[in-house]
Amino acid sequence: MKQIFLVEDDREIAKNLTLLLQAEGYGVVHASGQAEAAAMVEKARYDLALVDISLPDGSGFVVCTQIRQMQKIPVIFLTASGDEASVVTGLNMGADDYVIKPFRPRELIARIQAALRKSGTSSGVTEVCGLSVDTGSGLVKKNGKEIFLSALEYRLFLIFVSNPERVITRDRLLNELWDAAGEYVNDNTLTVYIKRLREKIEEDPANPVIIRTVRGIGYRLGGNDVSK
Repeated sequence: MKQIFLVEDDREIAKNLTLLLQAEGYGVVHASGQAEAAAMVEKARYDLALVDISLPDGSGFVVCTQIRQMQKIPVIFLTASGDEASVVTGLNMGADDYVIKPFRPRELIARIQAALRKSGTSSGVTEVCGLSVDTGSGLVKKNGKEIFLSALEYRLFLIFVSNPERVITRDRLLNELWDAAGEYVNDNTLTVYIKRLREKIEEDPANPVIIRTVRGIGYRLGGNDVSK
């Protein structure tokens, strides 16, 4: 799973971007300022960085320089300013691209995918619970054979793949699916999609071991310590 390093001080924007990126199958690590970003770059490796130019304790330009010194990954600037000077400065500092706020979600995803392809890090296959998930091509395979998932089923599965150690509440699934699909998903519809997804990925849908139910809370990916 590709890891995106998000440096953004606006909590609402950071939350929405995290939901969007996770729905696309990316892992997201968030820093809210220059100092926090500097510390986090030293501790972990990432595949791409999304960096807001204007930060409360410094500048995204400085963060870009720090990232470049530590890791050779694509950097995309997020900026509310479309002035030529900021754009040129960012590109001259080694940024791979820039996106002006407000931006369309699909445009941002396309820019990220293009930057990852250019850097040669876009192809990646995740093995989870006996399934193969290629987030670059959107293919899900079981025993070497492709499983055909609808767009919403695929997004639902990616939420679990992106959060392998967490119990995910039904409310969170509803919020993320609604945000990602651009349409209203109610509680009954979620139950239907969970059932359909299990029918496609589980060996025995009546006794699921991949998408497990945590009674009274929600679901989690795999695990032996929860009820089916």
